[in-house]
Amino acid sequence: MAGPLHGLTIIELTSIGPGPFCGMMLADHGARVIRVDRPGVEVDAKDVSLRSRDVVHLDLKNSVDIDSLLELVSKADGLIEGMRPGTLERLGIGPDVLLKRNPKLVIGRMTGWGQYGDYAARAGHDINYIALSGALHAIGSAEHPVAPLNLVGDYGGGGMMLAFAMTAAILNVRGGGDGQVIDCAMTDGASMLMAPFYSYHKAGWWKDQRQSNLIDGASHFYGVFKTSDGKFVSVGALEPQFYALFLEKLGLAGNPDFQDQNNQDHWSELKERVTEIFLTKTRDEWCEIMEDSDVCFAPVMSITEAPGHHHNISRGTFVEAFGVTQPAPAPRYSSTILDNPSAARAVSLGDI
Repeated sequence: MAGPLHGLTIIELTSIGPGPFCGMMLADHGARVIRVDRPGVEVDAKDVSLRSRDVVHLDLKNSVDIDSLLELVSKADGLIEGMRPGTLERLGIGPDVLLKRNPKLVIGRMTGWGQYGDYAARAGHDINYIALSGALHAIGSAEHPVAPLNLVGDYGGGGMMLAFAMTAAILNVRGGGDGQVIDCAMTDGASMLMAPFYSYHKAGWWKDQRQSNLIDGASHFYGVFKTSDGKFVSVGALEPQFYALFLEKLGLAGNPDFQDQNNQDHWSELKERVTEIFLTKTRDEWCEIMEDSDVCFAPVMSITEAPGHHHNISRGTFVEAFGVTQPAPAPRYSSTILDNPSAARAVSLGDI
């Protein structure tokens, strides 16, 4: 793989969710990621989350296979694991063993609750981790929180956070530092993503109630609106110049009811009126009116539709690889060209 991480070797012990996402990010950016899976588990060559990996099969309860893993570790820059705290130690390959074999190794430990803490030994999933961070409380309707897929805990606060930490720790090793262990907890990561909102709340700019704030669906100029064909559009006309253009496109320019943009006392009533206007035309008709302007507008694309949108096509945001339409590696670099993803492939230890 080409990319800025070319030359790095990462061992990824099999896991689900954020672990593979971290491995995918590192592989997308040029690292060689060797995934260690259980014997008998077939490699799914269509699994996007496993793209660009070499996969070896080892039984981590077998001493011979553990020796093989330690041999891989001795030549690697990093290792990713996503087991419950203590599991790696019970297998006899805890951080002490791994770092003894390779003192420069960076070990990324991905969990929900962390390696320690009151909940550390409990099972959980994304929705539980973001519940403790304050994120889940802030997302949804006024009446009820809504789970935002598993984007906040697993992928943003988990896999992406660990990919950053692995890269940072490996840079430290390259600068003369020692290998070390990264305790990457999704509840910590989700809390980190909420940092701006804790700041806004402290400053008195953010109410601790859903649909009561500028960008959480309360206002009539930042949100999602249904169109006459049952589809949806998004609007984010926050700044005064964009708001003025938004009113113009809606036929509301000069309407005195809409002039005091940030008067929250009238947001609910104004949102009802804007909602009624959007219901008068189809999504495509609103695209014709607003898309080629600075209204801060975009149609809401489904997973099926998004790869075919003209902006995504113009940027190559999606690629066709190993028979699957999928997001392209991101972000982009000015001089380092990232390879298109390749399918995960099973290899033998002799091929590594």
